[in-house]
Amino acid sequence: MATLRSLKIKTSTCKRLERELHSYEKEVETEAAKTAKMKENGADPYDLKQQENVLAESRMMIPDCRKRLESSLADLKATLAELEELNQKEGAEIEEARTTISQVESLFPTSSTSESEIL
Repeated sequence: MATLRSLKIKTSTCKRLERELHSYEKEVETEAAKTAKMKENGADPYDLKQQENVLAESRMMIPDCRKRLESSLADLKATLAELEELNQKEGAEIEEARTTISQVESLFPTSSTSESEIL
């Protein structure tokens, strides 16, 4: 059974994962710039290889974080729908959940249903 407490937890989880995704994207940009600068300056091949590995690891984190965010978003939507069925359609937690859902959905240009059908 969905409660306002579980809705608040799922909303916070979505917000945290959204911040984490932005952090990874920013990290990839920073590491890519650092790698390009090392290539320009003719850095030691070993150091350059290590930096490329760091960049590759950063890039691998983005799809994983997106999957976790999509899953968290689906949980939040389900909890919100369950609460709305129980006639709890107003309140600060409900509005915060709706706002979070719209913010997170804006990160995904394609519909989440087509992606979930693939899985």
